[in-house]
Amino acid sequence: MDNEFNPRILVIDDEKRIRDGCHRVLSKEGYTVGMAETGARGIEMIEKDHFDIILLDLMMPGLSGFDVLSQVKAIHPETVIIVISGYATVEHSIEAMKKGAFDFIPKPFAPDQLRLVVYKSVEYIRTLQDIAHEKSRVNVLINQLDSGVMATDVDKKIALANPAFLKMIGFRGETVIGRTAAEVVEEGVLLGMIDEALSMPGDTYAEITQEITFEEPLEGSEIIAGARCAPFRDRLGRNLGTLTVLHDITALKKLDEIKSDFVSMVAHEIRSPMNSVMAQLKILRDGLAGDVTEKQAEILERATRKISALSDLSTELLDLAKIESGLISQERESLRMDEILEDQVAFHGPKASAKGVELTLEPLPDLPAVLGNRANIEEVLSNLITNAINYTPDGGTVSVTAGSDGRYLHVRVKDTGFGIAEEEIEKIFSKFYRVKNENTLYITGTGLGLPIVKSILDAHQGFIDVESTLNEGSVFSIYLPL
Repeated sequence: MDNEFNPRILVIDDEKRIRDGCHRVLSKEGYTVGMAETGARGIEMIEKDHFDIILLDLMMPGLSGFDVLSQVKAIHPETVIIVISGYATVEHSIEAMKKGAFDFIPKPFAPDQLRLVVYKSVEYIRTLQDIAHEKSRVNVLINQLDSGVMATDVDKKIALANPAFLKMIGFRGETVIGRTAAEVVEEGVLLGMIDEALSMPGDTYAEITQEITFEEPLEGSEIIAGARCAPFRDRLGRNLGTLTVLHDITALKKLDEIKSDFVSMVAHEIRSPMNSVMAQLKILRDGLAGDVTEKQAEILERATRKISALSDLSTELLDLAKIESGLISQERESLRMDEILEDQVAFHGPKASAKGVELTLEPLPDLPAVLGNRANIEEVLSNLITNAINYTPDGGTVSVTAGSDGRYLHVRVKDTGFGIAEEEIEKIFSKFYRVKNENTLYITGTGLGLPIVKSILDAHQGFIDVESTLNEGSVFSIYLPL
């Protein structure tokens, strides 16, 4: 017996022999057992105390078992009722089940039969309690979230809406549960997202994203929200409803405006002059402005490489700014990672071969789909594969593998390169940080590739792990939630 749950059982039967027998058998099992000789007496006891299980005789003088069944379900609908009767026919039992009985047991019955049917009832109650407790925990968690959450059924009726959601949309009315989304939400864009999610074919799954501005009714200010809406389905792929999440990105959008000014300055005040300088250097290197000596050509080549590196730096700064401020509302789709990996390995193959590095894609298992932004995920893989090639000497290998553990899809890029010292692993995801030693002295880079990778994974609720040994190689592993 579970010490945390001791069911209270009431036996309602006009036969003393049955009442006493049930009391004797069930008391030995550790249950608390009450007895009533008539239906009327049973109702009196139920109105005073709660019973988890009721053993109910259908055919009794006075108040019948069917009448008792109806009244019990009106008073305590969660009570489990087991019908017992020596006169019960199949029709009577079916009628009782239709009215809410959990099970039935015909007279005469053996003690083991009684124990079994009561045990099934106890397990059923425990399951219902577990579900209720889990639902309560989920509701508490959702209600404590700063993000707004709303769930609707297939008819667009609201099944859940937490306080943060109602605050963002400016709703001040009564309870919203059971009302249609259109009765509560005034924002047409949000309603359109719900319609789009519900109409999505069963063989398609995508997350619909938008930026929506809500007016604060009392303060007269604006709330800018990153809205995400997706269908949820049963195991057969049928739409059961939608889940909508609102993230307050007002502060981030204001920060984005500041970043945009900086980005504009970088684009117009730095990149354009650098491109002009590179064009002039090319004219000199090609001898279009006069003959160039070998020494001069060497100097011009070094200058071109430096200017090119600065141009790359400005480009990656722009990329990082976009990722940090724009991924909030980027659309995502269901991605086949095997296709993306094959494309990336094929694309980087020539570069690896030119450097004398063997790049391989290990045989892939059947990979589940992940939800992500294709361009961003491709950028993550491109960065990791490029780094592995750059930091692996001639004759080395780079291998790409993938798999799934049921919660995450993981991709590993393993190389036999220079490796990273343990104390430097934590620093490589900092902006502009680059590992510097005699092996990496001539490898160019901006120090922004890995920060970009981490920012993209963070925005996808994923993460990255690194294992590395100096002079032996490194393994970069990314994890994306399924």
